[in-house]
Amino acid sequence: MEKIISSLDTPTWVGITHASDIAAARRVGQRMAQQQGFDDTRAGQLAIIITELATNMLKHAGEGRISLSFAYGGEACGIDVLGFDRGPGIANLGAALRDGMSSAGTAGTGLGALRRLSDQFDVYAPRGKGAVFFMRLWAGAAPAVQPQSGGVCLPLAGETESGDAWAVARQRHEIALLMVDGLGHGPEAAKAAKAAIDAMTLQPSLRPAEQVEVCHAALRSTRGAALAVALLDPAARQLRFSGVGNIGACIVDGGPRRQLVSHNGIVGHNMRKVQEFTLPCEPGALVILASDGITTQWDLDQHPGLVACDPAIIAAVLLRDYARGRDDASVLVQRVPEAA
Repeated sequence: MEKIISSLDTPTWVGITHASDIAAARRVGQRMAQQQGFDDTRAGQLAIIITELATNMLKHAGEGRISLSFAYGGEACGIDVLGFDRGPGIANLGAALRDGMSSAGTAGTGLGALRRLSDQFDVYAPRGKGAVFFMRLWAGAAPAVQPQSGGVCLPLAGETESGDAWAVARQRHEIALLMVDGLGHGPEAAKAAKAAIDAMTLQPSLRPAEQVEVCHAALRSTRGAALAVALLDPAARQLRFSGVGNIGACIVDGGPRRQLVSHNGIVGHNMRKVQEFTLPCEPGALVILASDGITTQWDLDQHPGLVACDPAIIAAVLLRDYARGRDDASVLVQRVPEAA
């Protein structure tokens, strides 16, 4: 089994509102690069990516947000850089990504550098709807199979810890997904979320209904949480799902999104019913889990071309455009891979 990836792997958000924030984001990147074993060349490339992304935000949108998080794939480790703004978008993306092109009177090498220095790169920037950039850098050789999941987790403004958390456990034949929303927000909600992630880490291969029961026992000493677990089997082309509480979950596969059913209750306290559902899930489909910090009114059809983007881009757009703003907010997106 590969390393379990979760929002507890210290993703760091940096708000970009002033030139001084660029240096702050760069310092976060330097610290993370040391932790992941980046050599000087790779660390320097990461610093350039962060600088160019933040500078572009200030020039064209006035402000934005950047998230830096660890990335894992098999034995490989790296760093993800995710940034979004609410600016004017990019009228001619192809031209903007060519070195020498600029709409702000600069040298025009910034966006081209983002793509050139990254092992993985994607952008979504329709005119008038802001921009979202995703870059991934591996410390060494890239893994043979690239991760096809992306998640974001943003604490409520004023809080240092999030009561939301998500996790992805990639196993040989299956992919387990978990989204948890500790009741309320702040440290006590975060304690409940961490207990659920820790429980999944011990037994990631459990069926969803069994995993919910294990989490129920693990959260008894906490304030409890809403929780959903999905187990994806690409070879069988099916998804097993079980949820308790108000975690939004659905499958997007080209037609109307298929909502996944959760039962009422609080994991760790008054959990009355656990039921597991099995649904068909074809390669290329998206499995999306979201905490109730995200409104239920989102519609990917309102964002032409978004479904083809990297899952991290999709998660960031849903967070940026549909976060309620009065609670922690999290989104996890998994693209169903072809069976090995």
